[in-house]
Amino acid sequence: MSVRMPWLASVSLLALSLPAAAAAEEERTPSVAELVITAAPYPLSLDTITTNVDILTTRDLSLVPPAGLGDLISGMPGLRSTAYGPGASRPVIRGLAGPRVLLLQNGVGMVDASSLSPDHAVPSEAGQTSRIEILRGPSTLAYGGSGIGGVVNVLDDRVPSRRPDGRVEGRGAVSWSSVDNGRAASGAAMVDAGPLVLAFDGSIRRSDDYATPVRPVSDRLAAEEGLVRSADKTLRNVSLEADAWGLGASLVGGDGGFLGLSVKRTDTGYGLPFKQVVSDSEPELIRLHMKQTRWDLRGETPVHDGWIEKVRLAVGRADYEHAEIKIEEGKAGTRFLSDGTEGRVELVMRGSPGRQGAFGLQALTRNLEAIGEEAFIPGVEINEMGVFTLQRFEFGKFGLDAGLRIDARELRADLDGRETSTPGVEAGLDWSKTPDTRSFTNVSASAGAFWRPSDPLFLALTLSLSGRAPTEFELFADGPHEGTGTWEVGDPTLSSEEALSLEATLRWTGDSTRVQAHAWAARYDGFIEERPTGEIYDDLPVFNFRQTDADFVGFEVEATQTLLTRAEGRLEASLSGDVVRGDTDQGPPPRIPAFGVTGELSWESETLDAAVEIRHVGDQTRTAPFELETDGYTAINASLAWRPLAGTPVTVSLRGRNLSDAEIREHASYLKDIAPSPGRSVSLGLAFTF
Repeated sequence: MSVRMPWLASVSLLALSLPAAAAAEEERTPSVAELVITAAPYPLSLDTITTNVDILTTRDLSLVPPAGLGDLISGMPGLRSTAYGPGASRPVIRGLAGPRVLLLQNGVGMVDASSLSPDHAVPSEAGQTSRIEILRGPSTLAYGGSGIGGVVNVLDDRVPSRRPDGRVEGRGAVSWSSVDNGRAASGAAMVDAGPLVLAFDGSIRRSDDYATPVRPVSDRLAAEEGLVRSADKTLRNVSLEADAWGLGASLVGGDGGFLGLSVKRTDTGYGLPFKQVVSDSEPELIRLHMKQTRWDLRGETPVHDGWIEKVRLAVGRADYEHAEIKIEEGKAGTRFLSDGTEGRVELVMRGSPGRQGAFGLQALTRNLEAIGEEAFIPGVEINEMGVFTLQRFEFGKFGLDAGLRIDARELRADLDGRETSTPGVEAGLDWSKTPDTRSFTNVSASAGAFWRPSDPLFLALTLSLSGRAPTEFELFADGPHEGTGTWEVGDPTLSSEEALSLEATLRWTGDSTRVQAHAWAARYDGFIEERPTGEIYDDLPVFNFRQTDADFVGFEVEATQTLLTRAEGRLEASLSGDVVRGDTDQGPPPRIPAFGVTGELSWESETLDAAVEIRHVGDQTRTAPFELETDGYTAINASLAWRPLAGTPVTVSLRGRNLSDAEIREHASYLKDIAPSPGRSVSLGLAFTF
C-alpha cells in the first residue's frame, strides 16, 4: 500500500512533455521541459523550478493500481502516506501531514474535512484524474500558509479548456489485484458539441480485506501491552467501496479562452482496522462513509491590450459529509458536515523579455459541524481572504523569483452551552468564558536566485517565510477522537505557526544523465503539535495541543543514467532517496518517517516497458515519548506494460508489489502497529484511449 510502482522512481525527471492546455497528452518521451501548472499562474518549465516538484500524468495514473491519494504518490523522494487503511490515506510531505499539506482540486481547496483527522477520506479518485502535481517547500507560496509543508494539486478535464482532437476523445482502464481481490474501472470522455465541449467521467473501486505477511499486531505493541495476537494474517474490516462520477460543459473559444461548469459526486465507504488480538470481548468495528457533491466553475480569457495578458477564474463549491458508523449498532455515532465555497482569481501579466508575473486574490468560506456522541469540536465558521503576487526576472544565465502573500483568517465557534470536559478543566479551559472568535493575519514571502552556468547545470537557492493559522481542531477540540484513539484538548489561545526555510537545488540534465538534488532546512516558531499529558480519561490517553519551536532538515535526490540506447528502446538505471529529521523543544516530533532509498532498472520501447525496483526504508528509532520504534524493510516491485501493436491505444499491464513479502509498517501512520501494508500482490490492468 505504501510502496510506489517502479516507473514512479524518478517521475519528476522522466515527466512527459505536454503543454498546459493539453494535460491529457499521452506521449511518453522523457523531458524536463514539462510545464508545471501549479507552481505559478505563468508558464514555468520543470527544468527552471527552484524547488522540488513531481508530476504524474494521465499515462502514469492509468498504469498504477488504484489507491487513495497518499498511497498513490508515496515513495517518491520526500513523500510518504498516512497509510490509514485503503480508504483513507493522505500525503505526508517532508515529514509533515494533516493541515500542513494542502490538497487542491484544479487549483482551489477540496473544501472538505479530510485534513482534520487521519481517518477522513480524501474526496478524490485516481480514475477521474488527468494529472497530479506535488510541490514542496517555497513553491507553495501561491496557495498560502496552509501549505506550509507542501501542496498536492489534483487536476481533471471535467471543465474542458480545449476541444478534443476529434469529435470524441477519451480513455478507460480496468484492473484487478490479488492481495485484496481489488477491482476497479474508470473512464472519461470529451465530446465536441458545436459551441460546447462536454465532459463525462466515472470510476468504481472495490477491495476486500487484504493479506499481510505477518500477524497484523506488531511484536512491539504486543510486548508493550501484553497482548495475545490473533494468528490470522489478514487485515480485517478494511474493505472498500468507492464510486465517483462527474460531468461538465464548457464554451471554448478559438483564442484559448473558455468558461465552464462541472459537478462531481464522490461516495466512499470503508472500514477501520482494529487490534486483532485474542480477547473475551468482541472488538468494536467502525465503518466510515464519506460523500461529497462538488460544483466547479472555471474559466480563462485572454486580454488583448494593456499590461494584463490573461485572467483566470476558479471557484469550487462543495457539500461534504463524513459519518462514523458502529457496525454492531448499525447507525452513525458521529457525523462531520462541511460545506463551503473557495474561489481564486489570477491576473497574469503580459510577459516581456526576462520578466513574468502575476497577481491573485483567493477567498474561502466554510462551515464545519460535528454531530453525535463523540462530537469533540463545536460548529465552526471559517472565513479566509488572501492576496498574492509572484514575479520572475531573468538576466541571461541568472534569474530571480520573488513572491508575497497576505492571508486573513477568522474562525467563529458556536460555544453557547458547551460543557468543558474534565481533561479540559485540567488544561485550564472554561468554554463558557472563552471568546468564540479568533482572527489571524499571516504574511508569507519568498525570494530565490538561480544560475545556469552551462546548459546541463541549474543551481538555485530559495529563502521563504510562511505563516499558518491554527485549525479549528487545534483551537477548539475537547473530547474523544476515534480516529486517533485519544482524548484531544485544544488551546483557543494558540498563535500562528511560522516557518523560515532555506532550500538549495541542483539539477543536471545531460544527454544520458539526469540528476536532481534538494537540501533544505526549516525553523518553526510556534510549531503546533499534540503531546500526551500522561493522564487517562474514559479509557483514552489525553493529548493537548501545544506550541514549541522546531527544526526540520532534509535531503532528496533523484538520478537516472541511460545505459543503452537502441532503435527499439532504451535501458535506464535510476536511484532516488530521501531523509528528514525533526526536533522540537519537547524532543523528536511524532510520525517522522525514516530514510528511504530506491533503485530501479527499466526498459522502455514502443511496444514494451519493463522495470524492476528495490526499495529500502530504514529503521526509525528517533521517536516521540509515546511512540514505538519501527523496523525498516526492503521491498521488491516489478512491472510490465505491453502495447500489442506499435502505436496502439491499448496497454496491457502486469505488476508485482512487495514481491519479497516484506513486513512493511510506515512510521508516518497512526496505525503502523496494528495495520501493516499488504503482502505480496500481483495485479493485472488494461488501459486504452480513443
